[in-house]
Amino acid sequence: MYDWLFSATWPPYVVGAGIGILAWMTFLLSDRPLGASTAYAKTAGMIEKAISRENVASMPYYRQVTPEPDWQWTIIIGVIAGGFIAAYTSGTFALSAVPPLFAAAFGADTFFRFAVALAGGITLGIGARWAGGCTTGHGISGTLQFSLASWVAALCFFAGGILAAGLLFGFWFL
Repeated sequence: MYDWLFSATWPPYVVGAGIGILAWMTFLLSDRPLGASTAYAKTAGMIEKAISRENVASMPYYRQVTPEPDWQWTIIIGVIAGGFIAAYTSGTFALSAVPPLFAAAFGADTFFRFAVALAGGITLGIGARWAGGCTTGHGISGTLQFSLASWVAALCFFAGGILAAGLLFGFWFL
């Protein structure tokens, strides 16, 4: 009955219910929405603070968002640990610099893969800051609060993801 616990994929209704419960618990215990992108911005601020404390103190963003570790870091740690545990228990864990899908589409060049991943991560980070939150913050917490901006952002995430997959991998669903 619980074989799905150790499979590579879980039923979407179970995952959806789990994410919903996590979002509720986050509001209940911290009175804050679930999200992770601010933890990355705070980490960048902490690194910069170690180099130039005065520069960080003069930035308006870091006057509002103090660059210190907080509860959102546990989300990042949990995502990494949970991903490892899930891959290990499902028997799909493997270290690979270039995933098979990427290699099939673009070749197995490790440097190119890391350059694309770095560019994608930077673009994602800029987009998350520009949008005032990440896919988790808008797509889960914002829509849960019936925020119109979050609903628009979530629709754009999905549309952008479908378009990017179509352009990169030739998946056309229309």
